[in-house]
Amino acid sequence: MSVLTRVCLVAVMVLLQACATVANPDRRDPLESVNRSIYGFNDGLDTALVKPVATVYRDVTPDWFRAGVGNFFNNIEDVWSTVNNVLQGRGEYAIDSAKRVAVNTTVGLLGTFDIASKIDIDKHPANFGLTLGRWGVGPGPYVVLPLIGPTTLRGIVGMPVDRQGNLITYVDDEGTRTGATALNLINLRATYLQAGDVVDGAALDKYSFIRDAYLQRERNKVFDGNPPEEDEAPPPK
Repeated sequence: MSVLTRVCLVAVMVLLQACATVANPDRRDPLESVNRSIYGFNDGLDTALVKPVATVYRDVTPDWFRAGVGNFFNNIEDVWSTVNNVLQGRGEYAIDSAKRVAVNTTVGLLGTFDIASKIDIDKHPANFGLTLGRWGVGPGPYVVLPLIGPTTLRGIVGMPVDRQGNLITYVDDEGTRTGATALNLINLRATYLQAGDVVDGAALDKYSFIRDAYLQRERNKVFDGNPPEEDEAPPPK
């Protein structure tokens, strides 16, 4: 059983235990006390370890290298986005995603160059959690997972499926697989260093700021940027 699967199972158990005992005025976040504790742990780990490593990585690597790493993993992401856009019935999005993979994998040298964006082939990220949302599955409670960060119960359900759709999972050598995953995470964290500093300076309550921004972003993705006022409304067909 993978580490991610274990984290998902633990999170579901915590969710089921805490729902009956934790009260909070925000109905989207019935686990706020638990979530805040996990958020504090994640934030402390980020401050002590992840952010410093990402800062050094940014400072010692050239821009073209970091861009290439990001493009490579984005290309892998587009493969799974193609599948999910098909499952969601978004034919145009699926075609765009497939074209991006074809162009970037070949002309873009295994995805290290994002040629598709330069020729105006749009990117349409999609995972299985979003697919469930498009199928009418509600997000459920907001959850903060150790090491992973913000998600929802729907997102947790989708994570094991998303893991199977990640091509890095199928790399045989464990060291290479772990190294690639770590490189992706550090490169991504380095990309958002400045954005993190903005949040630190602007938000009086970072937890609430991140929660509200995350839930709004996820809802906008399900409803194509035009969510209805009623939470119960089905996603567009």
